[in-house]
Amino acid sequence: MLRGSLSPGEFAAAVRRAAREIGERVSCDARYIGRVEAGEIRCPNYAYERVFLHMFPGRALTDLGFAPRETVRGRGARAAARAPVSSIEPPGATPYLKHPEESDVLRRVFMTGTTAAVATAAVTAPSLGLAAPAAAVPSRRRVGGAEAEAVEEAVRRIRLLDDRHGADGLYRRAAGPLRSAYALLDAGTARQAVVDRLQAGAGELAISVGWLAHDSGRYEDARSHYGEALATARLLADPALEAHAFCNMSFLARDAGRPREAVRAAQAAQRAAGLLGSDRLLSLLALREAGGLAGLADRTGCEQALARAQRLFGRGPCDADPEWMSFFGEAELAGLEAQCWSALGEWSRAGAQARTAVGLQDPHFTRNIALYTAELADNLAREGRPDEAAATGRRALDLLAEVHSTRIASILRGTARVLLPHRRSAGVARFLARQEGLGRIA
Repeated sequence: MLRGSLSPGEFAAAVRRAAREIGERVSCDARYIGRVEAGEIRCPNYAYERVFLHMFPGRALTDLGFAPRETVRGRGARAAARAPVSSIEPPGATPYLKHPEESDVLRRVFMTGTTAAVATAAVTAPSLGLAAPAAAVPSRRRVGGAEAEAVEEAVRRIRLLDDRHGADGLYRRAAGPLRSAYALLDAGTARQAVVDRLQAGAGELAISVGWLAHDSGRYEDARSHYGEALATARLLADPALEAHAFCNMSFLARDAGRPREAVRAAQAAQRAAGLLGSDRLLSLLALREAGGLAGLADRTGCEQALARAQRLFGRGPCDADPEWMSFFGEAELAGLEAQCWSALGEWSRAGAQARTAVGLQDPHFTRNIALYTAELADNLAREGRPDEAAATGRRALDLLAEVHSTRIASILRGTARVLLPHRRSAGVARFLARQEGLGRIA
């Protein structure tokens, strides 16, 4: 109804423009819109409230599907949660405690306002909101915009779940949306404009599934999915998708111990992204190049790439920034720089940047907080600060109760190996005992 045909990224850009009109500053992006649609944000903060009411004059937050502020904050929220229905609603009224369920529906109507939810239902599994096997996709009716929206929604859901919980529990189940996307394409019943949109969505989906494989330590699977996305980008002559695919291929090559390939892929990504108008994207790609150069022990080249990344990042966000880049803020900038210094053996500088990354990260990105914390622990251990490293490592282990990432667990195993000579320290011993539960130290 109100978002209409706008994508989440386009709607987020409209929110930012409305904020500027009234002198507010909000960092709205597609992922924030996804969190609202998923019900994670039951009531926006006051800045967002002012922006939404400016955008839709005459409407209250509850008209847009949000819960009343007093029901989600402070004593009012606690009282509502404890009180029986009869004590907070007059006789004959709709029970007040049904409001969260009703507001979920209203919020989705407010944000989406399309029939895509119907199509999404056909390709989603109830447990994760991910796509079901391809056999579930209708094969005899015309495929249209609603199905394309369903594929795009699957990408957003995967990213939201990965932000919270890491990749290990998602990878196998996330293959369902990809199969469904290709089944829709194979049906051959769509207009060319829809086919192009489905192909672009399938390419982004392949990258998302590839990332889950990457973070789960399944490097060959990740390489295959990224290659599939790159082929799709070349088929569509889509430089944005091509830049995204090369960006992730660079990251994978670095983690797989192929730094020269990481540099080449990052440079190819920068060529593809050159005309897209996004300084933030070019900043991220410069960081990918810096990571590869650090792996080659090219300190001068790495420092030059880092300086370029900082300069581009400092130009700020813009409407041309890709939707998938919503994770890339100051915390990620510091975290990727920390990885470069670590690869160069500069443990103190790496630790300082990792500590900055932990402090700056939005709490929503639980997986990234766990990653930066684990990397900080490892840097401290290699710098020769075992007790501090062990304490930080225990905090990372606390986060792994919620986040499941083979990559993060592998970092902590490496930290444990470094700390083994200090196992007589009580703090180190506690960390080693807990870490051993994740798997034998190799």
